Amino acid sequence: MTLSAEDKLAVHELIALHGHLMDAGELDRMDELFAVDVVYDVTAFGAGELHGYEAIKQAALALGDRNPVGHHVTNVYVTEDADGTVRAVSKGIGINSNGSAGSVVYEDIVRREAAGWRIAYRKVKPRRAPLHP
Repeated sequence: MTLSAEDKLAVHELIALHGHLMDAGELDRMDELFAVDVVYDVTAFGAGELHGYEAIKQAALALGDRNPVGHHVTNVYVTEDADGTVRAVSKGIGINSNGSAGSVVYEDIVRREAAGWRIAYRKVKPRRAPLHP
């Protein structure tokens, strides 16, 4: 498959929707973001891999007040591998209730399903150190 401009726009909007739904607490809408068999890898945060959007919802509920009050995604870059795998990499900025912030990189594999584009795999990698050339 060759990605069209419409496909890339749809993937950008999918990734942006994540922050809106999470910040609004609309956790029952995870099926709009993720494939039913999604793997959400938060190993870098000590939580391992979450399988399925219900597991993602439960992890968010378990975090409670430790969830960021704002998930902001930027620098989205969408590519397609020779085998047709569609990847998106983006930067995330999380704003916490105490005003502190954190930065992550999202590494996604997305796929087109009957209902539209969905995230099939997401790895969340924290950015904790600046570049040291």
